[in-house]
Amino acid sequence: QVQLVESGGGLVQAGGSLRLSCVASGGAYGYYAMGWFRQAPGKERELVACISSSGGIRYYVDSVKSRFTISRDNAKNTVYLQMNSLKPEDTAVYYCRADNSIATIRGGGGSGPWGQGTQVIVSS
Repeated sequence: QVQLVESGGGLVQAGGSLRLSCVASGGAYGYYAMGWFRQAPGKERELVACISSSGGIRYYVDSVKSRFTISRDNAKNTVYLQMNSLKPEDTAVYYCRADNSIATIRGGGGSGPWGQGTQVIVSS
């Protein structure tokens, strides 16, 4: 029943930075692991990063590990994705989702809700 709303996307030149936010409402956000996914044109949705309910465990896909940082502020019901050193390959619609565990999110299963997505465009 939790609802998620992403924001912070935009157009940025290669090498620039963006911070995405995902605000949760209507559910027990603090009990959920959270993940950021992205879907580029012509490609399937892929996991970018995820974080445990407490924020103590973080996972990143190899392609973003040294550039992106996922964090959360449970007092604000918000999860963030700080994206630095952006590349054109990062261009995609970015989605957040919630589920019961970080393992569930990493495994691609579960039935947790998705946000509506926010567009990130990185120009070369």
